[in-house]
Amino acid sequence: MFVNTARLYIRMKMTEETAMTQVVWVLSYVQGGIAEAWKDNLLDELAKGESEVESVKQLFTKIRNNFGEILEEERKIEQLGTIEQGGRTYDEYVQEFKKVTRGSGYERRPLIEEFKRGLNRSIRRKLAEAEELLTTIGEWQKRAVRLDRNQRQSKMKERMLERNTACPGENAQPRGGGSYGGERGK
Repeated sequence: MFVNTARLYIRMKMTEETAMTQVVWVLSYVQGGIAEAWKDNLLDELAKGESEVESVKQLFTKIRNNFGEILEEERKIEQLGTIEQGGRTYDEYVQEFKKVTRGSGYERRPLIEEFKRGLNRSIRRKLAEAEELLTTIGEWQKRAVRLDRNQRQSKMKERMLERNTACPGENAQPRGGGSYGGERGK
């Protein structure tokens, strides 16, 4: 995202600047943590004429090579720490969770713990109380989806029953099919 934003700005505002001015401008926005130390080293190399970076295109390639994979993994880990089921179905949550976990580096137990953390409390409790021990992320995901579907179907049936008992209908006939003043009374 950083590279794309910098590239757009250079195309819009800095096309008349020298390659080195563009490189230094981009580097001025590289800040914090390991990126700051990397930038300082590159600036030293540039000052001594020891750097292979002669254009902003080469700088972008160097940034992607040095930080692309690390940043993607960090972003995935951050997403994993915040993903929750909320109002989504478990099918939707599982698919989003799978998407976020790709490239996160999480496996086995840590992956299962993140999955459980994002589940709504009722299903998480039911999964924890299950008789058979779930040991893989696939088992956890399948069981969560199955429990969610069962719970949703149960709630739907309860609502239908409530509606039917609260409003039995205007055209309801008494059992037995006849009227009270009919032939039975004779």
